[in-house]
Amino acid sequence: MSDWREDRVQHIRDLINRAEPDIVEEIKWVKPSNPGGVPTFSIDGLVCTVETYKDKVKVTFAKGASLPDPAKVFNASLDAGTRRAVDTREADVLNDDAFIDLIRAAVSLNRS
Repeated sequence: MSDWREDRVQHIRDLINRAEPDIVEEIKWVKPSNPGGVPTFSIDGLVCTVETYKDKVKVTFAKGASLPDPAKVFNASLDAGTRRAVDTREADVLNDDAFIDLIRAAVSLNRS
């Protein structure tokens, strides 16, 4: 991966770390079809994963259905019982402040 997706993943990683400096990033689920694995971010439980696809970068929040989202950042998995996701494509602009709010709300939920 050496294109816009790499830059987007780094931007998302930076936002996550800005929202919660003590969050732990691990790479999981490495396999031949995905040699880079999946970045996961945890603190007192899983907060989110960041997956890269051909046409998008997907951030899946483990307990997204329980999080407030007044800015409507979630745009995928909206009918899922527990998770919610943010899909971003090359031309999309992520609402950084609202995304940081989601990360902080997810961390707070994990700690409650």
